[in-house]
Amino acid sequence: AVSSLSSLSSGINAEYGDIRVLFLRILLIEYILFLVRLETTMDDEKKVPIIAARERGPGPGRYGLPNTTGYGNHDPTKKKAPAYSFGARLENTMFKKDCSPGPGYFIDATISRTGRDGTPMYSILGRQKDPRSVQTPAPGAYSPEKVHPQGERHAPAYSMAMRTRYRKRDSTPAPNVYTIPTFLGSRIPTKMNSASFSMTGRSKTGGFSEDLARAPGPGAYQHVRPDVTKRKAPGYSMLGRSYMPGDSTKKPGPGAYSPEMVLLNKQRLPSYSLGIRHSEYITPLIVEVE
Repeated sequence: AVSSLSSLSSGINAEYGDIRVLFLRILLIEYILFLVRLETTMDDEKKVPIIAARERGPGPGRYGLPNTTGYGNHDPTKKKAPAYSFGARLENTMFKKDCSPGPGYFIDATISRTGRDGTPMYSILGRQKDPRSVQTPAPGAYSPEKVHPQGERHAPAYSMAMRTRYRKRDSTPAPNVYTIPTFLGSRIPTKMNSASFSMTGRSKTGGFSEDLARAPGPGAYQHVRPDVTKRKAPGYSMLGRSYMPGDSTKKPGPGAYSPEMVLLNKQRLPSYSLGIRHSEYITPLIVEVE
C-alpha cells in the first residue's frame, strides 16, 4: 500500500503541481500512522492473558435435563419403570348408597349367623329406694333433754328485734348534735366563770438573759495551744492493719484442671477440617497421576 501511494504521488507531482503533492503526502503520513496504531492495538489484545477463574460456567442446577422419575415428562433415552396410581373417588350418588362398610367395622360377639346368643346374663343392680313415703325416725333421732318439763314456769327470754323503719317525724337530733358553750375560761360574758391563768413565752427584750453589752463569751476567743510555749507531751496514733507482701493473683484449684483432655502423650486418630475459600487468581495445585 505504501509503494502504490508513493507511485501515485510521483505521477500527480509531475502533472498537477506542488500543492496537490503536499496534500497527498500529508494523507500518506496519516495513513501510515493509522496502520502503526492498528498493529499496536492488535498486539496488546493478543498479550492479555485469559484467567480460567473468570470464565465461570453454569452450575449443575442450570441444565434443563428431563426427569428420570415418574411417568410424565420422562427422559426418552432412559428406561422407564412401570408406574401405578390410585383411582379417584366416585362422585355418583348411586355408588355412595350401595357402598358397604370397610373391614374395620365392629361386629357384636353375641350375634351369630342364626341370631342373638340365648345364654342368660346376670348383673348386680344398685340398692332400690324405699317405696314407703313416710319413714319412722329411729330412737336416736329424738332429743328428750330439750323438752321443757310440764307444769313448770318458763324463764324470761329476750330477743333483739331488727331496726325499725325510719320516719320523717322521728327526726330528733342526737345529744351530740347540740353545741353548748364551754364554761372553762372567761369566754362567756353573761356567765360567772372562775379565774383562769395562762403562761406566756420568754421575752427576748427586757429579760434577765438579754445581752445588753453584746460581749463575746469565753469560748469565742482563740487561745494558743500549750504545745507552742511549753514542752510537748508524747503523742501516739493507731495505724491500720498491715498485711504481709505476697502474690495476690488467683490460682486455679485442683478441680480446674482437666488431665483427661491432654492428648499430647497419647495416640490420636486423624482429624480433618474444612479449609478457607482461596482467591480465584491463585493457580490450583495440579498433581500428575500415572
